[in-house]
Order: sequence, then structure tokens, then C-alpha cells
Amino acid sequence: MNQLIRCIDCDSIFIKTPFDRCPEFTCDPGDPSETVRSTDRDDYQSFLSVHHGHRLDHPEILEDSFISEKAYIEPVKVSYYRAANKTERFVVKRFRESIEEPLRFRLIPGEYTLECIGIEIQSEEIVRQLKSDFRKSPLSQDQISAFLKLHRRIVDRIDIRNLVRIPEESSHPLEIFYKMDDVSVFYLLRNCRNIVRREAYPQIEQFIYRHKDDGVLLLKARHRIQSTERAKAKGEAASTVASVRDTKAMERERG
Repeated sequence: MNQLIRCIDCDSIFIKTPFDRCPEFTCDPGDPSETVRSTDRDDYQSFLSVHHGHRLDHPEILEDSFISEKAYIEPVKVSYYRAANKTERFVVKRFRESIEEPLRFRLIPGEYTLECIGIEIQSEEIVRQLKSDFRKSPLSQDQISAFLKLHRRIVDRIDIRNLVRIPEESSHPLEIFYKMDDVSVFYLLRNCRNIVRREAYPQIEQFIYRHKDDGVLLLKARHRIQSTERAKAKGEAASTVASVRDTKAMERERG
């Protein structure tokens, strides 16, 4: 796991990773030979040199605390994760404003929470699954639409606090999947009797039981990040961005 290093005197941080010594490759677009130049780096040692003689702390990054405002594969975004030492808890903010910038980090005394802003059904996935499961005796478009309308109406009345979260993978860290509670499943089953004929009901019942726990009937909850920053004690240094290149640039300006 990546290691967090905090300079207590500067209140800046560095994330030690296996890639700290990877060389940096550059090329001059105006060079007809298109020669690629390699520059050796050691970001970790550079951070230690800049903060030589300072008090260093090693807070632990808390497992499974990563959260971000955008999809995992998006390179330009703001992300947060939690860290703690023996006496304090922190939020680490990781960000950059363009793909050309190195990642920057800020240590925030405080906490973040996730606020649910809506619960959705998986409409497109449900339609595809209904058509697949009912190939021999297809449901009409009106029946499919009625099922979706019923499902949405039930979900609109659900309290997310009564739901069980499941470890379903999502491409977005702010999307979390939940199982329907038993009362909602019962209500869905009972009202499906008004959608399909009696002879088709056993099949729709099987569909619901088959997909309610780990399939298309899972509910997708969308969240947003609420970050709260604790006021710093009087005289405490302000937080600074801690990428090595930014820190080195500040040192050159002072010199």
C-alpha cells in the first residue's frame, strides 16, 4: 500500500509509491529527430531533502476510504481518502486541474461524508433481462412499461437507511448498489398480478426472486461528497500543496 508522509512543521504531505523513481520522458516538438530525453527522478528523496531536519509523521491511510467525484478512469478529478495517526484523523485531498500537471495533495483536518441524492432503478438492464428471460412467452411493451412504472413507484417510497448495501462493482465511486427490502419485494410481487395474466405470474415471480439480490433489480444510489474542515488551532501552519515539484519550486523562489 502507498505510504503517507507528513511534514508536521510545514503541514505538507507526500505519498510514497513504487513509481517515485520512474524517469521522466520529454521531447521537443520542434526537433525533427523526435528524440525522447529521459531524466532520472527520485521524488521521495527530493521530499526528504526539502524537509531535512523537520518533524515527520507517518499517518496510516485507512483501507477502503477512497472516494472521488468522477469515474475511476478519469485522470483529472478531485479525490479524497482518510488517514489517521495515534491522535488525529485527516482527510487527504488529491487533485490536479489538467492532465499535464502532477498530482497534488492537501491534508485537511476534518472529515467527509456521503449524502444520498437519489435512488434509481436499472431501467435499461431490466428491459434487456425481461426480454431475455421471457423469450418463449414475450411480455408486451405495455407490460414491460407497467413493470418499470411499478418498480419506480415502489423505489420512490423507499428509505435508503432500511436497505442493505452490496459489494457490486460500479465504474463510478459515488454509485452504490443496494438490495430491495423484503416489504418492497412483497409489494412488487403482489402488484405484478395486475400486470400479467395468472398463467404468466409464476414466471414474473421467478424473475423477481432471481434478480433481486445480485441482478438487475438492485437499486443504484447516487451520492455527493460533503467535506467538513475542522478549524485549525491558533498558530498552526496553513495546509500546503505537497507535490515534490511544487515544493522544490517554492524553495527555488525563496533562494
